Amino acid sequence: MIRPGRPVSGRPYSGETTMKPTHIEHPADWKGAELDYTKQALRILSSDDVAQIDAALAHMQEIEGLDFCDVTQKTFPLGSFGDSLRDMRNELRTGLGFVLMRGLPRERYTSDQMAWIYFGIGAYLGHSMPQSYHGELLGHVMDVSDVEKDARAYHSDGHLAMHTDVDDIVALMCLRTSLSGGASRIASAVAIHNELARTRPDLLEILYRGFHMRRMDRDAAAGTGRVVSEEPLPVFKVQDGEITCFMVGGYVRRAEMAGDISLSELEREALDEFERLAMSPEFYLDMDFADGDVQFLNNRVMLHGRTEFVNIPAFDKRRNLLRLWLRVPDWTVFPESQILHTDEDRKLWSRHRTRLQELPSRYLAYLDHLKATADGQVA
Repeated sequence: MIRPGRPVSGRPYSGETTMKPTHIEHPADWKGAELDYTKQALRILSSDDVAQIDAALAHMQEIEGLDFCDVTQKTFPLGSFGDSLRDMRNELRTGLGFVLMRGLPRERYTSDQMAWIYFGIGAYLGHSMPQSYHGELLGHVMDVSDVEKDARAYHSDGHLAMHTDVDDIVALMCLRTSLSGGASRIASAVAIHNELARTRPDLLEILYRGFHMRRMDRDAAAGTGRVVSEEPLPVFKVQDGEITCFMVGGYVRRAEMAGDISLSELEREALDEFERLAMSPEFYLDMDFADGDVQFLNNRVMLHGRTEFVNIPAFDKRRNLLRLWLRVPDWTVFPESQILHTDEDRKLWSRHRTRLQELPSRYLAYLDHLKATADGQVA
């Protein structure tokens, strides 16, 4: 039996673990059709919680020259609410695998203040990590496909296929909702694993072996230069008694389209069946965000995506989610065989980051500049 929440060993990765298709006991083994997150995973902030956030924000704003990478529990001091966040971090690991935090009064804060608060809260969960070749510690999940050439999927208004990101915790803060649509869709990778163990163990064995993946060219060029994974990355992996899922189907298909790999019929069936289950109403859970909501996912056992949405055209009115990728120091290390972006990649990406580049006000100014350039208003 795989036991979540085992005492952390802190040991480095020590090699492959042989896995046989079998049911895994885990609190995150749930199906969306059977779960009411408003009763089981919704955390409503109290007035005292908000007061502590306000005091911490005021304290942080008095520190001159602070950058997002400087935000710590000391620069954003919280009392009992900080203890609650630490408890939530443990719950993400040993419970359902997700929490939705609600009750942050969005109307009270500017978008930039929301970003500072977000980093402050994140400091109680883990260390923020670079997300792309830009080196950004905070990602803007927003439709900018009308002004950004070759925009990534999360920079569009379309449906996002179910996938995992990287690092231990993925967090999304809602600055603004869309005009319609855009539900956050999550599913338990543990439940999908167990369904395949029951119905298609032959496909599960293929997922244990995994797939080669081709990452985005600019991420590779700004990092170590490696475009395609040297070895197949296991979709499911057990290390130090804990299960981890890593799946980005789009990267597998990029590798096949580029001629890096040739999937067998059974490999393609395994990939398709995994994604079919993740997109099944039996397994997924949709969550509608409100302004100020923060969603936290244990990225090791949760898949996420979204439904398509309709925006208001103005940049400052568009749906905008702020994304953090957090590494938790006291969790077991992420399995080396499932790492696509290495620490060396992240270090090299960080060279391209500029101070406070992630501020929402600066990001909107950047988008305005792109639009003006496209419209011929900038020489």
